[in-house]
Amino acid sequence: MTSENGKLDINVIPVYDLNDANYDGILLIASPDQVKGIEEFSEVIADAANLDLGLRNELAVLSIPHYKAKRLIYSPTGPIDEDFDDVRCFRKAASYGIRRANKAGVEKPLVYILGHSKFKNADLVTLLGVLEGLYVPIQIRELDPDKIHSIETLGVYCRPPQDAAKLIRLATILESGRRVACDIGDADPERMAPPKVEEYVTKLFAGSSVSVSVVKDINQLAKEYPLFEAVNRAASNIERHQGRIIYLEYNPKETVTKTIFLVGKGVTYDTGGADVKAGGIMAGMSRDKCGAATVAGIFQIARLYQPKNVRIIGGLSMVRNSIGSNSYVSDELIKARSGMLVRVGNTDAEGRMVMTDVLCKFKEMAVKAVNPHLYTVATLTGHACLAVGTGYSIVMDNGPARREKHAEYLQGKGEDISEPFEISTIRKEDINFHKGRALGDDVLQCNNQPSSRTARGHQGPSAFMILASGLKEHGSADSVPLKYSHLDIAAAAGDFPNPATGAPVLAFANAFLLNSEDC
Repeated sequence: MTSENGKLDINVIPVYDLNDANYDGILLIASPDQVKGIEEFSEVIADAANLDLGLRNELAVLSIPHYKAKRLIYSPTGPIDEDFDDVRCFRKAASYGIRRANKAGVEKPLVYILGHSKFKNADLVTLLGVLEGLYVPIQIRELDPDKIHSIETLGVYCRPPQDAAKLIRLATILESGRRVACDIGDADPERMAPPKVEEYVTKLFAGSSVSVSVVKDINQLAKEYPLFEAVNRAASNIERHQGRIIYLEYNPKETVTKTIFLVGKGVTYDTGGADVKAGGIMAGMSRDKCGAATVAGIFQIARLYQPKNVRIIGGLSMVRNSIGSNSYVSDELIKARSGMLVRVGNTDAEGRMVMTDVLCKFKEMAVKAVNPHLYTVATLTGHACLAVGTGYSIVMDNGPARREKHAEYLQGKGEDISEPFEISTIRKEDINFHKGRALGDDVLQCNNQPSSRTARGHQGPSAFMILASGLKEHGSADSVPLKYSHLDIAAAAGDFPNPATGAPVLAFANAFLLNSEDC
């Protein structure tokens, strides 16, 4: 459980003896092919499996009278198919197992972590799955603490036992970042309205290596971030809903060799605006801030891990897409920060609007930065969910990023740590789709249909942002090419009422923040 922002209040400690008297239950996560090699428990599991063939796939609580813990919670991954399974089977079994242990009355669980020869990070992913299973959403912690589990101490035993301390350090840092993302992403539209996100983030990073600055003056927003200001307009007359652009920056002590710019979509509630969402699909739109939540989580990991040689600059575009007499509407023509004339086509395509001016600002900074790479991170399209299915983020590279095979690299790093990506490509059709159509227009924001009913519905928004931010002038053939990647996390962030996942915080950290010897 957590009480302070991003702080794990579970005591996670290494254990060197499975018969430690301090624990009242042992949680074992393993695949069926591993069980025979577990000398401590192979016989009891085999005996149970002879009585219940379902034990290859289903969890069981077994008696182990010769151990002081007295009970074994065996959470199997099920048979692993080398062609199609990935390390998520360990994460899922671990998360389910710890919740089952809690239901069984275990208050001090000892987790026996095996790893797996096929998945190099199975041990880390297993522990992360356990910690994920113990996460309690921020509003439950605050409003109904009686529903918080009773587990305060978690023991970790692994092979060899001396590796447990290092494993715990890395897992708790990563989990802290994931929990920050979940706190922001999971909370309802009032608990994490833009001013409340500012309050949370400012408190989180106070006195740390991450600096925070906030843009909230209406006049400044209108002048410097006109696309953002249009979306913010309807909410701006309600103080508790007024938009914020929150800037974060981490600078390493060592020489910078890479600069990462992260823009996160932080729509705290999306009504669709004047093109209002109808038919009951507005429910769950408090999760439209998970892109910004991800960015905050990445900075939490940077704060704790202190990565070397990488400078990180983030922008959280926090806004409520409200509906009212002051709403922005389709057909409006707005001059973006880049100077491009943008014609609004659909007010429910607000995510690209709130990120584009911040992306433009970062483009201006990137021209003089060391080895820059720009990212937008957003729960942007329903089309992404249709294209790849639940649990997968999508990465799309522009030309300079594609030349470095960035998407393939990120996909591999995500796969290693249980947050997989699928790769899409930004093509000529996407750019053409968003070119202005009326006389004098530079960019068309959107067509009049939802992304889920639009061909190439998840690729198009990245093309819009490239055009409207001015990044089109920094392609492979230009004098100052800039790498840019768009991450659509709509299918991976967690769809209400399921819990937020924090994805792709772990994948991004594994790709760019962690040392290779750690992960």
